Amino acid sequence: MTDRPTETADNGDSVDISIQSLPSIQESGTEDLRRRAVETLTTARDRTALLTSCVDDHDLTAQHSPLMSPLVWDLAHIGNQEEQWLLRAVGGRDAIRPEIDSIYDAFEHPRSARPTLPLLPPAEARTYAADVRGRVLDIIERTPLDGGGPLLDAGFAFGMIAQHEQQHDETMLITHQLRRGPAALTAPEPPAGDMTGLPAETLIPAGRFTMGTSAEPWSLDNERPAHQRILPAFHIDTVPVTNGAYQRFIEDGGYTDERWWAPEGWAQIREHGIEAPLFWRREGGQWLRRRFGTVEAVPADEPVLHVSWYEADAYARWAGRRLPTEEEWEKTARHDPVSGRSLRHPWGDEDPTPVHANLGQRHLRPAPVGSYPRGASPLGVRQLIGDVWEWTSSDFLPYPGFVAFPYREYSEVFFGSAHKVLRGGSFAVDAVACRGTFRNWDLPVRRQIFSGFRTARDA
Repeated sequence: MTDRPTETADNGDSVDISIQSLPSIQESGTEDLRRRAVETLTTARDRTALLTSCVDDHDLTAQHSPLMSPLVWDLAHIGNQEEQWLLRAVGGRDAIRPEIDSIYDAFEHPRSARPTLPLLPPAEARTYAADVRGRVLDIIERTPLDGGGPLLDAGFAFGMIAQHEQQHDETMLITHQLRRGPAALTAPEPPAGDMTGLPAETLIPAGRFTMGTSAEPWSLDNERPAHQRILPAFHIDTVPVTNGAYQRFIEDGGYTDERWWAPEGWAQIREHGIEAPLFWRREGGQWLRRRFGTVEAVPADEPVLHVSWYEADAYARWAGRRLPTEEEWEKTARHDPVSGRSLRHPWGDEDPTPVHANLGQRHLRPAPVGSYPRGASPLGVRQLIGDVWEWTSSDFLPYPGFVAFPYREYSEVFFGSAHKVLRGGSFAVDAVACRGTFRNWDLPVRRQIFSGFRTARDA
């Protein structure tokens, strides 16, 4: 449903509504489903409004990086996808603006070309998105949310669109980070971290665990189905790699020593003169970074941010370690060795709250490591959800028994060795689009995304 889950590679949103089958999913009370659908759609729209009202029309229509769309494209695209899926496919309504479907088709137009399209101007884009939403709220009240086919089972289509909008909101937040000029967004500071008593790494015992899901109502096709994996024991960092640790890699010549780098990564940093994470610069013997229009000293105790897969992999090699596989990451985040079952989140099955994780743009930065003790996994690993997307060593591949739903272009066309998997979400991810089974993927060169990592080693 996206240009990609965190909107970083172009996951197109062309809607060929030939609905494919999906295994049965968990049911809930109809009124609870309606309430959840309305609440999640409203939360997403409030965030969209914030991200598009805090700058003027010039900033909305400008392209702040060829890697990203103009903000106004995302705004109307959100409305167009909602129209196509909820008004037309679910509600059976006539198209409001069929002539713009092609303009807001992410597969048809790469991001670098979108400023040349006849985009709806800001006021018209807002009016269009609001018109669609008003009609969607009427459809929610009138549509049965069970027994109406796979799109309506447990209100899936409404959850899919809420996730889609929140994913584009994260994309727009990335655009805000790339945008030059004074700060347009503010947020309170995250809670303090406390590493007292925390080991540097945690042993994850060998054995079987359940990966993926067949029961999470709004899970997306690449998270399905649940299946068994058996892993040998391994050690994994208790917290993500910090800025301070990453600075030691830089100071030890990490960016000038070819032996730590995959060949493609070495070529990238040499070609582009990369010497540090994106947005960092060294001045007067101190590392500074630009963060949403503000220049500040790089905080040593925060998870490192804006690094590519190649940078994460090089650091891990330098440290005598490796990136965890996707399977290792998910076992760390979900497996409860006492009960033997896989949890929805590291802390259990309840939905995330502000005491569990740094999500939803509540803070405009990762929290220091050692934060969120109530969000720890059963074995005590911290900050697996929120803060930074975590690169894994794994290629983006389907699970055994994968079924594309509701269309191939969400996941299937991206499977293969070109994309690496990221897990866990970032501070920019909303809870509706973040869970222990959620899979993000991107090209290994990407740095503008809110990406970090942790390392692992064999036991």
